[in-house]
Amino acid sequence: MKRSITLLTLFLGLNLTIAQNLKPISYKDGEQKLNGLVTSNAGKKLPGVLILPAWKGIDNEAKNAATELQKQGYIAFVADIYGEGNIPADNAAAAKIAGSYKQNYKAYQQRISVALEELKKQGANPEKIAVIGYCFGGTGALETARAGFPVSGVVSIHGGLAKGNDRLNVPIKTKVLVEHPADDENVKPEDLTNLIAELKTGKTDFQIITYANSKHTFTSPESPDYNEVMAKRAWNHTLTFLKEILK
Repeated sequence: MKRSITLLTLFLGLNLTIAQNLKPISYKDGEQKLNGLVTSNAGKKLPGVLILPAWKGIDNEAKNAATELQKQGYIAFVADIYGEGNIPADNAAAAKIAGSYKQNYKAYQQRISVALEELKKQGANPEKIAVIGYCFGGTGALETARAGFPVSGVVSIHGGLAKGNDRLNVPIKTKVLVEHPADDENVKPEDLTNLIAELKTGKTDFQIITYANSKHTFTSPESPDYNEVMAKRAWNHTLTFLKEILK
């Protein structure tokens, strides 16, 4: 009983810290209102990191990543891809809306572009910006690179790696880090093979790290797939990459 109370206290304390460090930001894509979160160091002309959340929208993993990135000296902005009134209530709804953006990738790229502009408005150095994404957001990180947006690098964390067969490979100029769980049932072996071929097209500076004994959402403490050891390694790999390209 005492252990349960201690863990609850730690959890509540962590969420309180996150709430104190993140400020709601409303912005728009056309007429669609979007509701993101920015770290409390906004406006300080620091390197910026755009965080693209998983398929249910802004979640605790994205919020925690933003808080931790602030500690490392970055302005972090958590994007709202779906927009107000469109946040999925369950997995089925999340699969439907995320799937629609994967199919209509230009709409996804547009939402990412708007979020990047908002990150700059929040004071991030426009010459030193990176994008990281989880799950559906990991797909978005790759879409950032495919779109040729002017960022220093992208990190795809257990993201979907495939793109439509009708899309041609184009040279990707930004640096790419892919953090891939070895036992991710959502990614086919040919998806990884095709991504490597895509990245080789433009002689992209890329690195793919595969994490053993890890299923899809291995980095999220709230997931049954959580692998604490591999999650810590992945986060350290993310920080090393960001330090290299932004500091």
